[in-house]
Amino acid sequence: MSPTEDGRAAAGSPDPAERGARAGARKQVLLRLDPQVYEALARWAGEELRSANAQIEFLLRRALKEAGRLPGSTGPLPRRGRPPKE
Repeated sequence: MSPTEDGRAAAGSPDPAERGARAGARKQVLLRLDPQVYEALARWAGEELRSANAQIEFLLRRALKEAGRLPGSTGPLPRRGRPPKE
């Protein structure tokens, strides 16, 4: 896939984010936070043995579920850490 001169993907070429979604990859999102909000979030995440990123996803999923907006096809949070021995 070669991008056009303005940086967009050529017509008919799948967007890299779309290709990743089909392959089971996770969506990457740039998020800007107030430094104090991030520090509070990071402390909370640490107390629950999560990364700040995992804490954000946990909280977003909980808010979506409470609002009745979490799609039923949404899978569970991926397990982190070392996979179990076979």
